[in-house]
Amino acid sequence: MARFAPASAPLIDEPDGVGVVGMPMNFVVDATTHEVTGTLFDLPVTVRFTPTSVLFVHGDGTSRESDDGGRSWATLGLAQFSATSTSHAYSTRGTYTASAAVRYAADANFGGGWITVPGTLEIPTTAGDVQIFEVRTALVDKTCLENPSGIGC
Repeated sequence: MARFAPASAPLIDEPDGVGVVGMPMNFVVDATTHEVTGTLFDLPVTVRFTPTSVLFVHGDGTSRESDDGGRSWATLGLAQFSATSTSHAYSTRGTYTASAAVRYAADANFGGGWITVPGTLEIPTTAGDVQIFEVRTALVDKTCLENPSGIGC
């Protein structure tokens, strides 16, 4: 089975590499069941890879395992910065390298039916940097265009 490997899936972060301290960033990996064909011991074989879980590594020393790869805010009908089953809120500003690994179960078919392959395969996703910023607000009487010397302008 060493010649057969599941396809790698990219890690998607919302909102696209930028987050705010204390507010959830959403992470999604679209890993699906798929098949790879080839030969093994001179016999034609099809190997089916089924995702069993996704391990999200946030880059700040925390991680979260999910039974699936999550869904985008749009798919879930949620506003940006809404908490999801695969989101993470960073506690301090900085740049973090987020990544994930998809765990797959495998079944092989040599033409006589599916045979379960013992164990799982852990396939890493692409990694990406996320920049986390602090946001401070202040109530002001006028905008910076109206009062360029005002607070925060």
